[in-house]
Amino acid sequence: MIIDCTKLGGRCSCGREHPLHTKHIVCEAGCMDKADEYFELAGLSGRRAVIYDSNTYNNQWIPHIKADQEIVLDATGLHTDKDKVEEMMTQLRDPEIIVAVGGGTITDFGRYSADKLGVPFVSVPTLVSADGFSANICSIIIDGQKKSIPMIAATLVLCDINIVSHVPMFLTMSGVCDIMSKYISLADWKISNIVTGEYICPEIVRMAEEALKRTRYCCMDLLENKTEAYEAMAASLMESGLTMQMLSNSRAASGAEHLIAHLAEMRPPRFEAAGGIHGECVGVGTVLMAERYHEMIAKKPVAKPFVPYDEAWIREKFGPLADGIIKENSNDILASFDPQSIIDHWDEIVEIVKTIPKADELRKLYSALGAKYRLEDIHIDPALKEDCIEMSVAIRNRLTFMRMSRVLDYN
Repeated sequence: MIIDCTKLGGRCSCGREHPLHTKHIVCEAGCMDKADEYFELAGLSGRRAVIYDSNTYNNQWIPHIKADQEIVLDATGLHTDKDKVEEMMTQLRDPEIIVAVGGGTITDFGRYSADKLGVPFVSVPTLVSADGFSANICSIIIDGQKKSIPMIAATLVLCDINIVSHVPMFLTMSGVCDIMSKYISLADWKISNIVTGEYICPEIVRMAEEALKRTRYCCMDLLENKTEAYEAMAASLMESGLTMQMLSNSRAASGAEHLIAHLAEMRPPRFEAAGGIHGECVGVGTVLMAERYHEMIAKKPVAKPFVPYDEAWIREKFGPLADGIIKENSNDILASFDPQSIIDHWDEIVEIVKTIPKADELRKLYSALGAKYRLEDIHIDPALKEDCIEMSVAIRNRLTFMRMSRVLDYN
């Protein structure tokens, strides 16, 4: 499957332009062996710096892309920290193209470097564990806080099904969970649209919903290693990433569920042992939010006045990360509209939340897939459930249904 992205961007029926930097996405068996052909198709030529981690570089099943320079990073404990990325950049020898071969971390090393140097970027995912490979968002840790920063998208994405279909299944299930999270993120976006008039694009919603539907349909076939299931799964992840490019933000792909993952990745006090890869943590967040959202619509609340976060609470909960959280919430989105608008649209909100599968349904599916769905699966004490939910809301100043709960009274 080849996605010609040049046909997707441009003027939309929503009235806005949706620019796409990516030209082609290739999800086919053996496409890494024909990398030069696809580079030419995308109009890419010049000196190539190819970035790997040590595990990927030494994997005999993964072909090496022709390179003028290879950089191999130690895979042990590797994560996308701004200082580490900039340290790696000192090794680059004036590349004209940066190629990242590996998972999400290596992809962000490549994306950040290419953006800063102003050169094209090629993403070569070796697993289908998340939807960031075709996005223009760099997830990076700056001063201990997880940030999602708009940066250059890949001009070309090569996803070799021969490679991604032979990685450990838990990595693939991470990708399934990342796509399944769109039940929450799309609901958050739709609810925010009807409550505040926030811009929404029906075409991008449709695109994300198609990726979600396709993943739900094929996910069990992944357990049987069916090539067509991997192609469908890869295409779904890539299309989800394209929605981020088209919007220049992650609104369609990331909601309250992703903030649970960010909390696990930031590891504030009492969450130091949190672990698991991104999609796994997102899967846990999806189940938590599905459960909470259905609980929230069980009874109609009343609006209550907005009250800013208490600085003492933030410092107690986030410890050394508190300054960043305080800054993030200094212009709280909840202060920008009348909470009564939530109540006025309550019946519509209820119908949107009803499109989210019940938590028990998700648990049953994730269990059958061998995917993670409980806090303890990502090394978080279940006793911290309420703190986990409450703290995650504060991580990003984005309007979600969960954030709206701060101006709702159920008494």
